[in-house]
Amino acid sequence: MNRTNALILLPRLQVQSANAVSGPLSWGFPSPTAFVGFAHALQRRLSHLIERGFGGVGIVCHRFDPQVSRPAGKRTQVFNLMRNPLGKSGNSASIVEEGRAHMEVSLVIALYDDIDSDEQSLFAEQVMEAAHGMRLAGGSILPQRSGKRYDADYVSLSPALSERAVTYHKLTRRLLPGFMLIQREDKLAKHLDEMRKAGKGSHTLDALLDLSRINYEPDLPDEDNPEERHWGIRKHSGWLVPIPVGYAGISPLYSPGEVRNSRDAETPMCFVESLYSLGEWISPNRVGDLGKALWHQQTDVENGIYLCTSHYVDSVTTNEISIHKERS
Repeated sequence: MNRTNALILLPRLQVQSANAVSGPLSWGFPSPTAFVGFAHALQRRLSHLIERGFGGVGIVCHRFDPQVSRPAGKRTQVFNLMRNPLGKSGNSASIVEEGRAHMEVSLVIALYDDIDSDEQSLFAEQVMEAAHGMRLAGGSILPQRSGKRYDADYVSLSPALSERAVTYHKLTRRLLPGFMLIQREDKLAKHLDEMRKAGKGSHTLDALLDLSRINYEPDLPDEDNPEERHWGIRKHSGWLVPIPVGYAGISPLYSPGEVRNSRDAETPMCFVESLYSLGEWISPNRVGDLGKALWHQQTDVENGIYLCTSHYVDSVTTNEISIHKERS
């Protein structure tokens, strides 16, 4: 297995009109698949400079501004849609709703190659320059702002774990203020086990929805008078969110050109559905081992699965997570 020799920090990227609807069940921050795919595309652009390529990618959000509004007299929010092009009568045509958001993110990309010390700063600049010529989660990356705070950085990693911990600590301070997206399959598995012990006969989707929504319950203790019970919102530890993390095939793999009106007539095609998992936003300074907070891509060709995972919690194995094939 390749060893991570360095981290490339791309700080404070301003992204305009990123995709805010990356799954059929949720909307909001883009899926980790968008960032892992961005790192893979960036690696291909820099293939003349690196041999072993990039590893995982860490996602830190500093600002997220969804393009939504609440119409007068309504209690729900709607996306601000461009509705182009207009019909011959001047009315807007029926379209598939698109959600957009402006955001400011920092990316921490693991590097397997070992760059010479006198070329590390130049390499970081080349990575940043290539990134600004790409799209991130469907959005446009705005020009880089001036100042050392916005410059890309090459962070060398020592083989010694103690020295790596010091490096991680210094790097996470540069990511503040912000929140880092990590995967929390351990909390999802624990909550599912609690629901099943309560005799609810729940599936993993039930546990995911139960952790993601606001639950009003009638039998919560009163903080002022513990002997009394009252209606209230059930509280969970942490900022938990449902996140789409990949795709699972739901059809055979068709030969190129076999499916009519497919996007590419030269590539095999398979129909897929989204896979969901549980994520958590945490402050970067709470991440002890930054390497375990990076997102990686996994593929299972036999089962038709493309998955993005982070190894923040090692106690949950791939077989224990629900997002693979369990369906109600």
